[in-house]
Order: sequence, then structure tokens, then C-alpha cells
Amino acid sequence: MSASLYLSCLWPGLPEIWWRGRLASLPLAIGFALAVNLFLIVGWIYPDWLSGGLFWMGTLVGFGVWGYYVARGLRELPELISPRTVSEEPDRFGDAHLAYLKGEWQSCENYLTTVLAIEPRDPPALIMLCAVYRHQGRYEDADLLLGEISRLEVADAWWVELDAERRRLRRQIAAKSESEEHPKTDQNEKQNASNPADLTDSAANLDVQPDSRSAAA
Repeated sequence: MSASLYLSCLWPGLPEIWWRGRLASLPLAIGFALAVNLFLIVGWIYPDWLSGGLFWMGTLVGFGVWGYYVARGLRELPELISPRTVSEEPDRFGDAHLAYLKGEWQSCENYLTTVLAIEPRDPPALIMLCAVYRHQGRYEDADLLLGEISRLEVADAWWVELDAERRRLRRQIAAKSESEEHPKTDQNEKQNASNPADLTDSAANLDVQPDSRSAAA
């Protein structure tokens, strides 16, 4: 992991907001900004507001708190950026991919649920789960999940895959609607295609015609 990524840890609360979108860390980030501004104002702009001893005591306490959050951020950053690589749980994404290729939709969904329990914002796993929903006929779930993925900033690099999955979902929904509008026609076509008597009669007619022509000749 690039060393430049650790610079975000210098601002307490920023790594959680930046990499995970955790708004619960927003008060900490705002509090740090206010503390820095207060330090600059009281220390250099209006130094008469506090006595020198009280100011430096507060400064030492502030640096201690800042150091604690920086150390915690440095320790937790790998898990924030790529939790699947540092998790003690086995990565089931490969198993989910294999189950998807086999058409085992329920097994694939179970594996993906395990993956997303570790990394809820993983675009490949989320997009594959949309495809599983589509194959299962759960079109509303797939559409809702696609909307949620589109709102994730980490999914911006996956816009091609998202657009392709959205088109597949729309085609499948349209095909289902069309089949529901013409159920009798589709049923008759299936019966004709699967009726062995019709196929035998057609083959018989093809065999008879050459004999008839030769007899007439």
C-alpha cells in the first residue's frame, strides 16, 4: 500500500469518512478542525485570552489526543482500505464466482453475503449479487441494489459493468413483460416445438414428396 495513503491519518476522523463513508466520524474531524483553529487563534492572534501556562498545558493535552487518533488511524487504515485482504475470515469471492458460472444461484448468493459481511462496499461482489438476483427473477431487488451501488464513490470505476448489468436487467424485465402479455402464443409455440407428432409428420411429408415425383414421372 502506498505510503501517501497514510497521510489521511494525520487528520483524525478523515480516514473513516474518506475510505468508508462513515458519517459517525464527522464530529471527530470537525472537532479536530476547531481545535486547530482555536490553537492558532489563542496562540498567535489573541494570546491574551489565556495565560501562557494554561495555553501550553492545553497544547500538550491536544497533541496527546491527536497522537492517539493518528496512531489508531495508522493501525486501522489497511482494514479500512481493503478489509478482505486483512480479514481473518476466508475470502469466498472465488467460490461465489465459481458457483455463478455453474448457475448455482443460491450458493452464489450465500458466498456473496459472506464476502459483503466483511466488505459491504465491494463493487465486484455487489454487481455479481445484482446478476444473481436477476437470474432468480428478483428484479426489484436487483434494481434497488444497482441504485445503491451507483451512489457509492468506490463504484465510479465500475460504471461500464454497472451499465451493462442495468441493460441486461431491463432486457430481461421487458422480455418477461412481453411473455406475460402474450402467454397463449408463447405456450402454443412451445407445444409445437416440443410435439414429436408434428415433427414426425413434417419429416414424413419431406420423405414422401420425392417418391411422389418419381412415381408421377
